[in-house]
Amino acid sequence: MSAVQDQLEIKFRLIDGTDIGPRSFSAATSVATLKENILAQWPKEKDNGPRTVKDVKLISAGRILENNRTVGECRSPLCDIPGGVTTMHVVVQPPAQEKEKKASDDMKQNKCLCVIL
Repeated sequence: MSAVQDQLEIKFRLIDGTDIGPRSFSAATSVATLKENILAQWPKEKDNGPRTVKDVKLISAGRILENNRTVGECRSPLCDIPGGVTTMHVVVQPPAQEKEKKASDDMKQNKCLCVIL
């Protein structure tokens, strides 16, 4: 019976409202492993998908989950409902260098020059 309780049904909700899953995970599964699973199952037709685990943030019960924690440690009391599915929200952060490049491009486009004759 404890082996069944150590399994959690989790689905991942993307920003556009679509879901990945649900799938069953052990309570000992790390958050980093969940993120790797999301990368592997990310819909190919979606734009701006994550490239690495660092681009993905998982939110459960209003908390951002840390990579080194396990699913069991992050479990909320609502997960104990028999047959219940936990929904974790997925946020994709663009890589930092793209942000910096975009900011520098915006600065180049917004240059204003004044010439007094």
